[in-house]
Amino acid sequence: MLYALDKSLSSEEGFGQVKACLTSPLAKLVIWGILSALLYHLVAGVRHLIMDMGIGETLEGGKLGSKIIIAVSVVVIVLAGVWIW
Repeated sequence: MLYALDKSLSSEEGFGQVKACLTSPLAKLVIWGILSALLYHLVAGVRHLIMDMGIGETLEGGKLGSKIIIAVSVVVIVLAGVWIW
């Protein structure tokens, strides 16, 4: 991804090449996979910040929080997929 950013910023031709490469279905799938991992990590990080405030520190709260994180992550990842495709 950093190589693509560098190439797209180097010249107009480089931008066209990167744009053509990123419109392929395989590239979109790879981008969606990377973005999915980052979004899950973001949502789980917010959960840990909430737990640092003392909310959901019990075993039952942890189990409920895990289920909520999975559900929210699935929704956000599907929305990212819709945005990419």
